[in-house]
Amino acid sequence: MLSDIDISRAATLQPIQAIADKAGIPADAVEPYGRFKAKLTREHLPVPRDLGKLILVTAISPTPAGEGKSTTSVGLADALNRIGKKTMIALREPSLGPCFGTKGGATGGGYAQVVPMEDINLHFTGDFHAITSAHNLLAAMIDNHVHWGNALDIDVRRVVWRRVLDMNDRALRDIAQSLGGPANGFPRESGFDITVASEVMAILCLADDLEDLEARLGRIVVAYSRDRKPITAKALKADGAMAVLLAEAIKPNLVQTLEGNPALVHGGPFANIAHGCNSVIATRTALGLADYVVTEAGFGADLGAEKFFDIKCRQADLKPSAAVIVATVRALKMNGGVAKADLSTEDVEAVKRGGVNLARHIENVRQFGLPAVVAINRFPTDTGAELTEVIAIAKAHGCDAIVCTHHADGGKGAEGLAKVVVELAEAPSQFAPLYDDDIPLFDKINTVATRIYRAEHATAEPSVLAQLKRWEDAGYGHLPVCMAKTQYSFSTDPAALGAPTGHSVPVREVRLAAGAGFVVAICGEIMTMPGLPRVPAAEGIRIGASGEIEGLF
Repeated sequence: MLSDIDISRAATLQPIQAIADKAGIPADAVEPYGRFKAKLTREHLPVPRDLGKLILVTAISPTPAGEGKSTTSVGLADALNRIGKKTMIALREPSLGPCFGTKGGATGGGYAQVVPMEDINLHFTGDFHAITSAHNLLAAMIDNHVHWGNALDIDVRRVVWRRVLDMNDRALRDIAQSLGGPANGFPRESGFDITVASEVMAILCLADDLEDLEARLGRIVVAYSRDRKPITAKALKADGAMAVLLAEAIKPNLVQTLEGNPALVHGGPFANIAHGCNSVIATRTALGLADYVVTEAGFGADLGAEKFFDIKCRQADLKPSAAVIVATVRALKMNGGVAKADLSTEDVEAVKRGGVNLARHIENVRQFGLPAVVAINRFPTDTGAELTEVIAIAKAHGCDAIVCTHHADGGKGAEGLAKVVVELAEAPSQFAPLYDDDIPLFDKINTVATRIYRAEHATAEPSVLAQLKRWEDAGYGHLPVCMAKTQYSFSTDPAALGAPTGHSVPVREVRLAAGAGFVVAICGEIMTMPGLPRVPAAEGIRIGASGEIEGLF
């Protein structure tokens, strides 16, 4: 089979205006970025009378074997269109970090892709660069304010706003800044996060419009004064300039699938260190234009889906209709203890052992009141006996499992899944978040830890608990929590595969994202600035003799 990039290049793309016409988007709402991508101006979109049905694609816990959420999302959207349901897809934009690191891009795979693949995976329409610039402008204005007299009495020991970069660079996690004398500012310890972990990224993805975006930017808490009063971006008069830098980035991006169906790709927070969902603006735009909207949330359902339900849906008043849980035989075998090199050998018992992970995710999704279906993303090495075992595991937990071949066959290979999704979505949504707004912040953390991760409890040092109490006293207690945790396990130990129970979830740090509207709980050893692997993908990416990019996946 051809590589993803070769399949993408071989496709005949339709002009972006033709895709807009198909979606019912008027010409004056389309701002082309070349021939095959565009930004949409929402003020020129028609006001929707009804909202479509929202379908979330999530997955079992990720493994090096691969699961295929984005691929399944694209395949499902194409399949729904094939069976006569007007459908749009709403995905996140890829980060350069994993593109040049180990995970690769995020445009799907095989014959279930959004295109143009190279553009989307690299600089696209510049949204991430704008977010990085807006974030770092605020950082510069903090240091500049201190340098020129510090009228707000910022305690330089309590500056909490770090800089960001959209690249994996472990050397920047902890730094000493402003060295070299008085002209360079006041020396202090700081560090960088990856852009996808930026609160500015979260704000762009959760804002209703440009006005709401600027208001949220103004609420960002960047530091504390010597008497521990919060200092905001608005107090520094940075919010207006930041909004100017984001005025184009807030517009959703329109592209297409390989089968010529409309796709909105906008925003890109990671789900292990951020809230893991595409923008509210893109999702609402799609819901106003289509009968069905397929979206995905990052990593497994314990991370991306939980945050989609408890943060995005809570803030945006969205009511999803159904969830799709992607699983592969290969990933279940890895959860069952099989090494990656041995995954091509049939091992039904390993599938059964690893099936506890799938069962846990089914149970978790149902805690939110949603019906679910398992999409088995089939690989050529899967055997009939192994597939039968996955179907049996799902059935034992009251859930259908559909074998899908969209990677090889495009939308046609997911028509069976599409029909089940339609059947599930026809019933009224019983969706509800996991916890109420008015319980204490640590109780929210503990609720996620015990009910979703199946831990005995969450733990935190007295200093962390005291910080949460101060935020509650300051009026932030109603906010939801965003758990930053390893994606590989229900615990904070990435090597604990399957469905561990009885562990604790240590919260080592908490961060207030007042503009985004949540509190981040950093658990275990998770890093908000990833590092490159031993052999980064960047080593194999180059411009070939033909002038085309090679090695991108």
